[in-house]
Amino acid sequence: MHFGRAIATFGKSAALRLGSQAAARQLLGDMSSPDENVRMLAGMFLVKSGRRALPVLLEALARREQLPVVLTMLGDIAAAETEPEIARFEKDDDPNVAAAARMALDTLRRNRSKS
Repeated sequence: MHFGRAIATFGKSAALRLGSQAAARQLLGDMSSPDENVRMLAGMFLVKSGRRALPVLLEALARREQLPVVLTMLGDIAAAETEPEIARFEKDDDPNVAAAARMALDTLRRNRSKS
């Protein structure tokens, strides 16, 4: 693990908590890092930030960027308004995307029912 990259990821998380959409975009970019730990931290911080990350995740969804991962994160956040957006991918031509969408919807519905 590159500690400098990991520390930078923590800094971006703090900026996102303060409302920085630029930090959310950078964390989404970190999801492509060759460092598995940086990818894990970035994903964890995006999900943990909840609704603050939604605009960036929905932008990524519209661009079909990192679809299986983004769909999974949206399911984990469990914001009701994202359900139709996720559902659009249930019958995607890419079987990995379709499976991720179905799992995300299941997770979203389970998490929402706990609230």
